Amino acid sequence: MPLIPEEPQIHESAQGPRATPASGRTAPTPRPVPGPRPAAPSRPGRPGPLRATPPVQRTPRDVPAPKPGPSAPAAPAAASATPQIQLIPASAEGALDAAEEAVDLLLDSGRAPGDVLVITTGESHPWAAHELSFGEASYWAQHDAGDDVFYADAAVADRAASRPVVVVAVNGGPEAAAVGALSLAHSRAGALLIVCGDPQRINSVLGAGV
Repeated sequence: MPLIPEEPQIHESAQGPRATPASGRTAPTPRPVPGPRPAAPSRPGRPGPLRATPPVQRTPRDVPAPKPGPSAPAAPAAASATPQIQLIPASAEGALDAAEEAVDLLLDSGRAPGDVLVITTGESHPWAAHELSFGEASYWAQHDAGDDVFYADAAVADRAASRPVVVVAVNGGPEAAAVGALSLAHSRAGALLIVCGDPQRINSVLGAGV
């Protein structure tokens, strides 16, 4: 007889665990969580293409900037058309020494020796006389090298090429030589023309020939 009441107790305990799987059936609630929600982080990627659009707008702004550029080279071209003229008063006997001092000042200020051409209207510069003693070929070869100050007489200065600075020593010679030397020097000087000599004579020559 006591076995009968024990059996229903066992059935009641069996019903207990059956109730737990019923609660397990409520598990479908987490199913929607993993599906569409991870797709949300893809939204921050959308501003990426929006950032690409502003650089496209910046590029056309850079294009008009170089437009004022071509106007700049026109200014130096006009400046190099006429050299600056500097007059150093000196007697005919002291014009060559004044020219030498002018060359020294140019070199001390940073001018390259090859930038300077010196023309004499009267007696030749000692350097030119010395170099010509070895022949005209070696003399003009040094001119073509263009790495040092070159000295030339007015009679042969027309063979000299243009240089940024031309120094003229009006140290005598006929009036025609001075006129020709100054006119030639004015055309050969790229930036600066220095004339050493008597101011009255130079002014008359400059008015006549330049």
